Amino acid sequence: MDMSLPSIAALAQSAPVTAPTPTKNQAAAVKAAKEFESVFISQFLGSMFSGIKADSTFGGGEGEEMFRSLMIDQYGKQLEQRGGFGLADAVQRQLLKFQEAPAEAAP
Repeated sequence: MDMSLPSIAALAQSAPVTAPTPTKNQAAAVKAAKEFESVFISQFLGSMFSGIKADSTFGGGEGEEMFRSLMIDQYGKQLEQRGGFGLADAVQRQLLKFQEAPAEAAP
């Protein structure tokens, strides 16, 4: 029994050529890209705030430390809504590009 792999030329000739179809999930791609950028900004800000201790005299003390991650998440969402770092557009383009790529045939 011959178990050799077919040549690339043979695979190319046997695979049907189909043009990519436009995605119907553009709204989902936009939402996912914005959420990604929001999380990215939150992670960025989280590392910025990691060295800052809550001041018990004028700050929130232990309560501030406990809820700081929620505050940072909200900062990330607000910064993204105001334009963010510009990542959402690039991520959206890549998501749409991969959605439009033709699916590979199953072996």
